[in-house]
Amino acid sequence: MSDNAGTWHKVAKVNDIAAGEIVGAEVGDTNVALYNLDGTIYATDNICTHAFAMLSDGWVSGDAVECPLHGGRFEIKTGKALGDPVECDIATFPVRVVGDDVEVLLPAT
Repeated sequence: MSDNAGTWHKVAKVNDIAAGEIVGAEVGDTNVALYNLDGTIYATDNICTHAFAMLSDGWVSGDAVECPLHGGRFEIKTGKALGDPVECDIATFPVRVVGDDVEVLLPAT
């Protein structure tokens, strides 16, 4: 399950991620946050770039995730930081659904 861009990893079942919710998953040393926005699954890095906090402990507001620690917000689809206190974007990862499985493409290390 690898290609030139990295390796696909099974991280969850589709039914594990309710609409408007966030689920955290670990793949080796990588923490991934999974989001269900209107039936489409997205994946980002799960660690806030401002301070060490798990975004999966935060909440979804529209198409943004808000960090539970200092309220920093990121656009889920692009990882773009949306203002103070966050200045650095978060990584996003390609997602595919195979049957009932959600898979995320992580870069080769």
